[in-house]
Amino acid sequence: MTRARLGLRDAAGVPVVWRVAYWLVIAGTACGLYKAYCTGRDARAIAQERLEQTLADEDHGFCERFGMRAGTSEYATCCRELSIIRQKQTERDRSATQSLL
Repeated sequence: MTRARLGLRDAAGVPVVWRVAYWLVIAGTACGLYKAYCTGRDARAIAQERLEQTLADEDHGFCERFGMRAGTSEYATCCRELSIIRQKQTERDRSATQSLL
């Protein structure tokens, strides 16, 4: 008996093992890409949380240094003003970056 009669080749003459290997590689690649996507999404969320915590710690240290205790209206105003300063600096950085491009 020849290999074609044993079913080791498909109708196009391609070995079945190669087709199976091809689809396993495709499935493995898809799983790997999905895992990379999930890992990247989780890493971005963790980085965002760390940034927010760092900014809150900086705000707390700065405002407390000037006598504004946490929980007071002065403290809230101080934090809000620091937020505005950071936003303006970010806008300046973006415009400077765009002018370089």
